[in-house]
Amino acid sequence: MKNFISVHDVPDIDKLVQKAFAYKAYPFKDKMLGRNKRIGLLFLNPSMRTRLSTQIAASNLGMDTIVFNIDKEGWKLEFEEGAIMSGNTIEHIKDAAPIMGSYFDILCIRTFPSLVNKRDDYSELFINQFIKYAGIPVVSLESATLHPLQSFTDIITIQELFEEQRKPKIVLTWAPHIKPIPQCVGNSFAQWINAWGNADFVITHPEDYELDTQFTDGATIEYDQEKALKNADFVYVKNWSSYTDYGKVLSNDSDWMLTREHLTVTNNAKVMHCLPVRRNVELSDEILDSGNSIANLQATNRVWAAQAVLAEILNNLN
Repeated sequence: MKNFISVHDVPDIDKLVQKAFAYKAYPFKDKMLGRNKRIGLLFLNPSMRTRLSTQIAASNLGMDTIVFNIDKEGWKLEFEEGAIMSGNTIEHIKDAAPIMGSYFDILCIRTFPSLVNKRDDYSELFINQFIKYAGIPVVSLESATLHPLQSFTDIITIQELFEEQRKPKIVLTWAPHIKPIPQCVGNSFAQWINAWGNADFVITHPEDYELDTQFTDGATIEYDQEKALKNADFVYVKNWSSYTDYGKVLSNDSDWMLTREHLTVTNNAKVMHCLPVRRNVELSDEILDSGNSIANLQATNRVWAAQAVLAEILNNLN
């Protein structure tokens, strides 16, 4: 593995899951793998679980870590080729990324979409420019369209909990929110579950909240939430803004917030969320504080997901 940007960088999902489980059992078994290696964590927007879990994972592998919040501590970067920099950008990525490539052995980037220009966001300009100019492996800590470490974590968590000899039914359900939210987590979860291929996968949302079909092809799309939830084993709750009418909130129906009543048609489903979560907007207290919620387990497993990915890249470097 050279880079980790999407599921397409992973030749064998199940093999990588088993690697994560091995690190969960023995976190320091490869503590010398990253010796004398340095990892840079660059943030263009805020983070808590992603930042901390990746730092811990790198430390478990013996790596030195430097965190740099570009949005608060660095110059405003320009990413467009041929830009006339007479505006508010100070440094071009062509000048910044090669220097970062000389400082680090692995570069981890967290970016965020504008939710204004769909073409620009879905081109993944920011992270692709880092890959182009840094000259070292790049790991996505979330990009304009995807959140691969989160989705890999989600599959780890599902496999850890589901022991029946059949495919689980997994439902990704839209939830209301107070502001426009990117499609990253929804896109990424759909992409990974479809690539994994070991689930009966349903996506449910109000009409006009369809995600990009490049990520959802292979899933069943259902506009009736109750019908979608029937016999579900896992329910992933996440808001996203419109993809078609890009970045817009077209509906904010509070009836879509998952409650105990919604779960009565499921197979006593485990409820997933990537966190942070707006309580009693996206998800009710009665779900989050119950034994059905596995959001905290997902967050815990972020360490082992990151450690497995970093180890694969380190093995390629060594």
